[in-house]
Amino acid sequence: MNYEIESCGLGHGLAPPIIPGHILLCTRKAGGRRASKKGEPKLQATLQGIRILMLGGDQREIEMVRCLAGLGGQIYTVGHLSYAECPSVIRTESLGSYPDTLPEVDVIVAPMSHTDQLGQIKAVPDQGVVIKIDDELLQRFPSGTPLFIGMARPIVRELAERHRLQLIETAEDDEIAIFNSIPTAEGAIQIAMEELPITIHGSRSLVIGMGRCGLTLARMLHGLGARVCAVARNAAQLARAAEMGLETAGLGELGEAVKDADVVFNSVPALLLTREVLQQTARGALIVDIASAPGGVDYTAATELGIKAILALGLPGKVAPITAGQVLGRCLPRMILKALSTTTSARS
Repeated sequence: MNYEIESCGLGHGLAPPIIPGHILLCTRKAGGRRASKKGEPKLQATLQGIRILMLGGDQREIEMVRCLAGLGGQIYTVGHLSYAECPSVIRTESLGSYPDTLPEVDVIVAPMSHTDQLGQIKAVPDQGVVIKIDDELLQRFPSGTPLFIGMARPIVRELAERHRLQLIETAEDDEIAIFNSIPTAEGAIQIAMEELPITIHGSRSLVIGMGRCGLTLARMLHGLGARVCAVARNAAQLARAAEMGLETAGLGELGEAVKDADVVFNSVPALLLTREVLQQTARGALIVDIASAPGGVDYTAATELGIKAILALGLPGKVAPITAGQVLGRCLPRMILKALSTTTSARS
């Protein structure tokens, strides 16, 4: 099977042929079945003929499964409940004992919430099912099979390398990360609104890191009327922050910047809010840490100093799981077809 990307035009009311594994770049007119919303990528993908194994997940993956099935994919789930409205979604448990009766598939998808240190998947809709990524599972798949996972723990990396699978971390994809920065920023602001005795409007809000999440967060805070100071190492990021009308500070100035902050949002996955920095932080200030575990705060020091610091992990799945699932359903087909093209080329 070949997996290609091609563009097409819809003219004279005629639809292009649907070819298995192709991405069709199409725009429907307003009078058609569905007009594209403003800002929505004009991308239609077909997953016809592609067999996908979905290992556990949370509400995000449940929504994603529906999206992928709607694009023609044959989905086999492990640890999910029934999808009565999606005949192309099959519970592997209905085929017999797992994992002995796993069908042949083209792609493996593990959740955005990934696994623990031992490879056990954290989130499973059917809580009575235990799913572990191990040798017994991965030895069943051909070399080069794509394995998608939010973030790969060292054990998963080692297993994927041992079985020569194509490991792809979905959380690192720019498109997914930028879309997910929206519910992440909204969730972080929600936490601040619930915890602070003051409004976001007029607050002195410090945002550490101006990457994908930090930039979106700073923009939202600014739009709500906060006095935002952006802290970053990168000169270009600081220039962008200044262009947005924000105050700026370099990482070397962090100790000074925290002195007047009502709320500090950290998006950098490195220990920047050390004991020394926290000692300079205003008492009564709130810290919302949205960096990946273990975060960027000395939590022991924060507790001892009486500073409330909250490690807010996985916000898209908590505050907007349907939206986050639709993001995966929109972006994953492109990634699947690209990965399968690589596999096909390697095997030919």
